[in-house]
Amino acid sequence: MRDTIAGALTTAVKAQDKRRVSTLRLIMAAIQDRDILNRGSGKDPVTSDEISAILAKMIKQREESAKLYEEGNRLELAEQERSEIEIIRGFLPKQLGEEDIRQACSQVIDEIGAGGLRDMGKCMNALKEKYAGQMDFTKASGIVKEILQ
Repeated sequence: MRDTIAGALTTAVKAQDKRRVSTLRLIMAAIQDRDILNRGSGKDPVTSDEISAILAKMIKQREESAKLYEEGNRLELAEQERSEIEIIRGFLPKQLGEEDIRQACSQVIDEIGAGGLRDMGKCMNALKEKYAGQMDFTKASGIVKEILQ
């Protein structure tokens, strides 16, 4: 995944697409920061799953920023954040729809043998392990809670 992002950066630089270049540089910087953090604690460089998690976090930050910009009537900045979200999403696996999330949650609950809300943490950990970067875990959390009640 790291090579894909680097290749996209090279292409964007050649095409002089300023928005894409700046967004891809932010992604590369976030990945490099995590690499440095891992190196300091004796871990390996980030994996593709960790890169997916970094990208998901970046999307969430931009969604929050866009919402705040809209509330502050700064629509041009909100639009800028949304365009960055689209660029970042291009590197993530296809997101699961609500019905697919519900099905995955039910499957994980059955696999773990969860009996109540006290097993919610186990279920969420299993979902994050299996579906990193493929689903909105806030939605999944609500669905798991609903099923376990």
